[in-house]
Amino acid sequence: MTALRVVAGAAGVALMGVGVSLVTDVRDPLDVLVWLGGAVLLHDAVIAPFVLLAGWVLVRGGGRGPVRGALLVAGALTTVALPVLLRPGKTANASVLPLDYPRNWLIAVVTVAVVMVLWLGARGFGRGRRRHDA
Repeated sequence: MTALRVVAGAAGVALMGVGVSLVTDVRDPLDVLVWLGGAVLLHDAVIAPFVLLAGWVLVRGGGRGPVRGALLVAGALTTVALPVLLRPGKTANASVLPLDYPRNWLIAVVTVAVVMVLWLGARGFGRGRRRHDA
């Protein structure tokens, strides 16, 4: 298990290096830093408290973790997608944003919800089998 953590850590450090090298190619790195700071602020001030509150209010018992995880992933997806979701109308150049981003965001969020429901169902099924076997 320790080797897996070392490999995962090394991959994370390598990806951070790629990110730093990409930021050095940007004309105005201050804009990138403002965007990243805004993402951190949005996460810490809005998404995380909402996820904790929704998990506490909506779910009782053992299902809280998967629900909070799904809400957190959906919030992160929404944060990343906000610039293209809020972009008004068509662009002058059709190749700038060629995909249907609102539809694709919705597909991703629905996929997260379906995986969460399947996860909860599998956990419930496993618990039911253990009780039945005992």
